[in-house]
Amino acid sequence: MERLELSDGRCLEYLIQGPEGGRPLVMHHGTPGVAMALEPVAAAAARHGMRLVTHSRPGYRDSTPQPGRRVADVASDVSALLDAVRADDFVTLGWSGGGPHALACAALLPERCRGAAIVAGVAPYDADGLDWYAGMGTDNVEEFGAAATGKEALEKFMAEAGAGLKDVQAADIIAAFGDLLSDVDQQTLRDGLADYLAASCRAAVSTGYDGWRDDDLAFLTDWGIELASIRIPVSIWQGDQDRMVPRDHGRWLGEHVPGASTHLVAGEGHLSLMGNIDTIVATLART
Repeated sequence: MERLELSDGRCLEYLIQGPEGGRPLVMHHGTPGVAMALEPVAAAAARHGMRLVTHSRPGYRDSTPQPGRRVADVASDVSALLDAVRADDFVTLGWSGGGPHALACAALLPERCRGAAIVAGVAPYDADGLDWYAGMGTDNVEEFGAAATGKEALEKFMAEAGAGLKDVQAADIIAAFGDLLSDVDQQTLRDGLADYLAASCRAAVSTGYDGWRDDDLAFLTDWGIELASIRIPVSIWQGDQDRMVPRDHGRWLGEHVPGASTHLVAGEGHLSLMGNIDTIVATLART
């Protein structure tokens, strides 16, 4: 893990893996989450001559909190990160809560961002014509319901929910996520993803809940970007067995990001969808 001192005095922790000099594939982690290499993503990037670059958003682990941050604020952090790794351009991938942040890069860094992939990414809370909660598991409905009520209610929710993540182990992860997991996602965890997800959850709450809280609040307020302004290639990937970010979020994004290619993948969930990572990264490599 490396650390970048930003011009406003904040520290940003980041990880870089892959061929030296390769175009960065900037991956935005989910919520909660941290900069942590997911080996299938790193391997797919390397096969296409790209470096995996991922950072912990403000408030997660060793990245300095940025209270009141908006989704759009990620663009300046990514721009500074690109300068630090001496890269002129990049492609980006956002998984789950990372989706809006990848879209922010697409909208606000068009001179550097060559393409974006949104994998099970959440749609804007005020999305016209979208029932934002429809199809979500109970825990997510409660979490975002608390966020909509306000910061105090959300912090109370996280103090209770987060306690179970601080020491969560791979063997516990299915029970910890409860009805957020469809059958196919439960099987994906049994097939090997449980270690990664448990480690990511532990790290995400290891220094508190600031990053998680600020992510949730940012999702429910104005993102600070105009999706209609996006002009670079964007691919939207969404499964119909997703109980964390339901299928219609992907459908809505596909209808509102100009020129987006939308892939609504039958039989895939929130986690199992990443089994398509070779195809997703190949799409990015062509941009």
